[in-house]
Amino acid sequence: MPGDDGAVRKHAPATLRNREPIAEMLREELPVAGKVLEVASGSGEHCAFFAELFPGHFWQPTDPDPGALGSIASWCAGLGNVLPPLALDAASTHWPIDTADAVLCINMAHISPWEATLGLVAGAERLLVKGEPLILYGPWRREGVATAPSNEAFDASLRARDSRWGLRRVEDLDTAADARGFARTRLVEMPANNLMLVYRR
Repeated sequence: MPGDDGAVRKHAPATLRNREPIAEMLREELPVAGKVLEVASGSGEHCAFFAELFPGHFWQPTDPDPGALGSIASWCAGLGNVLPPLALDAASTHWPIDTADAVLCINMAHISPWEATLGLVAGAERLLVKGEPLILYGPWRREGVATAPSNEAFDASLRARDSRWGLRRVEDLDTAADARGFARTRLVEMPANNLMLVYRR
């Protein structure tokens, strides 16, 4: 639907199902105040929802897709604690932001090349001071834990669309994070066979 600024709003159906459980986790993991950088904001629905729930934080949405930036701006119009959306490719070494008090990334790792997740961790290393969180949400594989049949089917469909996509292993992310000085401080099973992963230095 068109927003007041003429942009076309995108809609991600999963947002309505997962935004409340994610928000509950954010209440426990975000700093008391500060700037939250959301990488790969997509439609912008999560950012708009969280910004209203956490008025003491400034939210910086980003996405590499110009169409997504318009959708984000439309969903977040009128929210005084949401900064204008920025174009950001997580895989790039040049991010248009220098500091953040938390980095949040929802449902990106499996629908992008692995280089984007590696870039996310590298970017978090540049932006976050010691103790501040890097938070990821989505479907992940774990060593020794059976993957739900629905996630297996999802993985197959992703790889059919792009061979560089697919569900990632938590252990591989742990290794990449360790190389940047981060350690996983939390793993929480979330609804619909997703995980919330939190890393800190």
